[in-house]
Amino acid sequence: MPKIKLTKSAIDALVSGPKREHYWDTKVIGFGLRASGAERIYVLKYRLGSRQRWFRIGRHGSPWTPDSARAEALRLLGEVAAGRDPAEARADGRTAMTFAELLNLYFREGVAHKKPSTLRSDKGRARLHLEPLLGPKRANAITRGDVEHLLSAVMNGRKAAAAPEKRRVGGVVAGGAGVAAQCVALASSVLEFAMRRGIRPDNPARGVKKPPVRKMQRFLSYDELRRLAESLDTELSQTNGVHAIAAIRLLALTGCRRGEIASLRWKSVDLERRLLHLTDSKTREKAIYLSPAAAEILATLPRIVGNPFVIAGGAGKPSGAVDKTWDRVRRRADLRDVRLHDLRHTFASVGAGASVGLPIIGKLLGHTQASTTARYSHLADDPIRRAADAIGETIAAAMAERGRTGAPHV
Repeated sequence: MPKIKLTKSAIDALVSGPKREHYWDTKVIGFGLRASGAERIYVLKYRLGSRQRWFRIGRHGSPWTPDSARAEALRLLGEVAAGRDPAEARADGRTAMTFAELLNLYFREGVAHKKPSTLRSDKGRARLHLEPLLGPKRANAITRGDVEHLLSAVMNGRKAAAAPEKRRVGGVVAGGAGVAAQCVALASSVLEFAMRRGIRPDNPARGVKKPPVRKMQRFLSYDELRRLAESLDTELSQTNGVHAIAAIRLLALTGCRRGEIASLRWKSVDLERRLLHLTDSKTREKAIYLSPAAAEILATLPRIVGNPFVIAGGAGKPSGAVDKTWDRVRRRADLRDVRLHDLRHTFASVGAGASVGLPIIGKLLGHTQASTTARYSHLADDPIRRAADAIGETIAAAMAERGRTGAPHV
C-alpha cells in the first residue's frame, strides 16, 4: 500500500477509480486515507491485544482536514495505549446526543427563567459560534480543551458566521474577547443543564478562565450634550421624526436602557406622579422617576390612535427608526463614537459629579448589584476634589499672610 505525506494538495491530486485504495501517512503509523472514486475518508488502523481494528475518523473536507484528522488519530492512539478501544467507545456513544442536539433541548426546556431579549442573544451566539465549533461533537464527550478551543477561536474571529438578519446600527457579528467570554458562559449554562438531566457527569466549562472585558464608559461632556441637543433640533426640523427624537431625549433624561424606552407602552406612564412602571425590564419590574423635563416630553408627545406604544411606529408597533435617527444625529453632532447606551452612562456620570450617592444612582438606573454602579465611583470624587481645592486655597492664602498682625480669616 502506498505511503504519502497526507496534505491537502496531495489528497486533491489523487486520482482513484471505483476500487477502494488506501494511502498511509508517512508521519503517523496507522493513519491513512481511504479513496474510492471521489470519496476520501480518513481512517486509523490499530492493534489492541491480538485484534486488529479499523476506525473511521471522517470524510475529507469540513471539519476534517489532514492536520485535524492526524491530530485525532494521535488522540485515538493515546486511547489505545491506555487500553481503551476507540471503536467500541464509538459504538457505545452512537446513541448519545450531539452538542447541537443538546443546544436544541436546552432552548426548548432549560431557558424558562430567561427574558426574551437574553434568549435572542443566546440563540444568536449558539448559531454563530457554538454550533459551528462544538455542534458535531457528542455532548457527553466535550472536554475542557474543547471549551478552551471555543474561547480561542471566537476571540480570534474564526468560524464566526455572518448573521443574515438585519442588525441595529453598530451591531457586531464577528468574535472578540467580549463575545468569547459570553460564548463560554453560554456553553457553561448548557453543560450545567446537561448535568442536571444526567446527560454528562460534569461541566468542563466551569473554571475556564475568560478574557477580561473592558466595560465601555463613554460620558458626554457639557459641550457634547449641547451639540447633541442642537443636532436633535436640526433632525426634528428636517424629518419631523418626533417619536424617534423623543426616544433619544428620554434616554438621555432618564438613564433608561434602549429597550425600556423603545418598548414603553402608554399604560406604563404615570404623568401625575411622574413615574414609569416597567414590568419587563432587564432587571425585572422597576419604577423610573421622571424629571420635569422628561415628563414634559411625554406630556407633549403625540399619541397614535390604536398604537399602545409611546415611541410609536406603523401598524400598532413601536418605531423602527430610532437607530437610524441616532446614527444621523450623532454624526451631525460629531459624536461618532457615542452609542445610545452611552446616554445611560452620561446620566449616571452627571449624578456622580453632582454628589448624588452611588446607592441612589444605582436605584435610578435599576441596578441589582452595587458592583455594577461602582464603575462610577471615580466620578463621585470630583466634588470632593473641588472641596479639597477650595479648602487648600483658603489655607494657603491664610498662610501667605505671615508677617502680618492679627489672625487670618479662614
